[in-house]
Amino acid sequence: MQLKDQNETTQKSIPIGGRKQARQTYGFDEISLVPGKITLDLELCDTSFILGKHKFDFPILASAMDSVVSPKAAVEISKLGGLGVLNLQGIYTRYENHKEILKKITDADNESFVSLMQEIYQEPVKDELIQKKIKEIKSAGGICAVSCTPNLANSYGPVAQNADADIFVVQSTVVSVEHRSQDKSACFNLKDFIQKMKIPVIVGNCVTYEVALEHMKVGASAVLVGIGPGAACTSRGVLGIGVPMATSIADCAAARDDYFSKTGRYVHIIADGGMSVGGDICKAIACGADAVMIGSPFAKAKEAPGNGYHWGMATPSPVLPRGTRIKVGSIGTLKEILLGPARFDDGSQNLVGALKTSMATLGAQNIKEMQQVEVVIAPSILTEGKVFQKAQKLGMGK
Repeated sequence: MQLKDQNETTQKSIPIGGRKQARQTYGFDEISLVPGKITLDLELCDTSFILGKHKFDFPILASAMDSVVSPKAAVEISKLGGLGVLNLQGIYTRYENHKEILKKITDADNESFVSLMQEIYQEPVKDELIQKKIKEIKSAGGICAVSCTPNLANSYGPVAQNADADIFVVQSTVVSVEHRSQDKSACFNLKDFIQKMKIPVIVGNCVTYEVALEHMKVGASAVLVGIGPGAACTSRGVLGIGVPMATSIADCAAARDDYFSKTGRYVHIIADGGMSVGGDICKAIACGADAVMIGSPFAKAKEAPGNGYHWGMATPSPVLPRGTRIKVGSIGTLKEILLGPARFDDGSQNLVGALKTSMATLGAQNIKEMQQVEVVIAPSILTEGKVFQKAQKLGMGK
């Protein structure tokens, strides 16, 4: 990927005071993609994505959030050609009557939902429900991916694998290769865990070359990139951490390429969060991502379990919530959101169609070629010439 900036500030350190230095970083809203000398018919564009033994029609994963992926939604997404990830620490593995619990969450007012969520998620996760939900997905013909935080991976990993899960995700705000604790039972070694698992393990989240490389070295099949950009996430405000997505993806993709050139083993980079419309997904892949994981666009589906609401995975934390509940509405079916036809003009529907059209316009026949297109720094790309849309709250001005 080429990043062109007349001032060439991307690699320079900038003093912010005293001896403290910083560097310029970029988000999706500050970059744009540049067409070349070739354009293609849509039929020539291949959006397929392969992870382990599984091939998907498009490189879009649904986030492991209770408002996005239920067992039923995971099956529907799988049938459409994608992958939904089920949260093993969510309400589906805590409650048999999850529909009743979902209604409590969506009915709560803005003043009480945090304490309600904290109370709801105090119910213990049950191994038998983990097994039951995985079997529900598998028996309906879905590819089953499941997720949990590092502190419980050693407990839930074997349970999920024995229940015939296809992919396991070790996911948290930040995942390190080794977690140290005064409590020895709480220590987690990612390399040891991956070696014990017989199914692909996705690891995340990270935002730097060095950490992405370490995740690859210990055997991860894919690395999730992104800290705090999610629509319902508040980690950047609560913890003050994060790196804008365009830079994060490009840095971690560089680690992937260097690792591949040295080892011959290709580890996927999956951009996680901060993408709400088709153009964001196109930019993520152009920055180097092999696939994306999104939450709020899926939460807008009529089949989404959140019924028009969306909340972050860290929202129910009993000591420091790092997510909130937002109203996203229900704008169409899963098929309309993923494959169209779009009934809105803002890029929120037909995400796969948007990716294919962008690839065709840029002359990229596949994801690898899309990763090589030219990228420019363009801080006015979303506002230039859009005065009427912004004033009337239409299209890109919504």
